[in-house]
Amino acid sequence: METDTKKMDITLLEDLITEDFGPIGTAERDQFEMECDAFIIGERIKDERLRAGMTQEQLASMVGTKKSYISRIEKGRTDIQLSTLVKLFQGLGLHVSVRVSSLSRS
Repeated sequence: METDTKKMDITLLEDLITEDFGPIGTAERDQFEMECDAFIIGERIKDERLRAGMTQEQLASMVGTKKSYISRIEKGRTDIQLSTLVKLFQGLGLHVSVRVSSLSRS
């Protein structure tokens, strides 16, 4: 089979994010990154809660918080303390580990 030698015009995701939210280290980019992290954490909690067959209310009761707070976390609409994050995952029978790494500065 003959390979196509035409060059593809591709824009890297990093370039698109930088275009929309600025370079790494700017206030707007930092806010975007934090919102992405909150969304990812919320989705993971929701997935694990559903996998455990629990409602938001059941999880909230187990860790001593309100259903509305669990809902906001799952939607990525609130900051979450590390201690609360640990309690949530422990309530779901999971272990939390935290990794710290340097940001790539271009």
